[in-house]
Amino acid sequence: MKLKLVLAILSISVILAGCGQDASSNENDVDIKQLVKDYSTDEITEGSASITSEQLITQDPDGNEQVYDLPEDEFFVSIAPYVNQTHPCANHSLTGCQGEMAEETFDVYIEDQDGNVMVDEEVEAFKNGFFDLWLPRDRTYNVTIKHGNKVVEQEVSTFESDGTCITTMQLS
Repeated sequence: MKLKLVLAILSISVILAGCGQDASSNENDVDIKQLVKDYSTDEITEGSASITSEQLITQDPDGNEQVYDLPEDEFFVSIAPYVNQTHPCANHSLTGCQGEMAEETFDVYIEDQDGNVMVDEEVEAFKNGFFDLWLPRDRTYNVTIKHGNKVVEQEVSTFESDGTCITTMQLS
């Protein structure tokens, strides 16, 4: 099934290239959010993928790169809360970054700068110790994460110059 998905994506790329279309303009042909989720949850295990504030960049095992534009109104952010170990990160590698708290459950509360609640739910980190969010662009958020009796609060923003990988939230 995973191989079929990768082959389908590659087929779309070949078709688009044959039609003379720019590969970065194919967001109407591929569900970008689903593709990101498939990489994050190991539904796609071949190749690699990373994500910036503007694009998803994938590479198949043969080294062929595909670039997808992200939604104009939503910003991707992946958060890896930690207690003891973390790593520096700016743009998230969906297939390479590893957080400390794999498959742990967190209470996540996110409010925008106007006090609107964006997220108030229990979230489970993937096998890589991260959980993914899509938030409105060009805003600043106050993020609170709780795990057991530990908590962390941090401001996160979703402007073009911001990173997509948050590894600085230490629970204490």
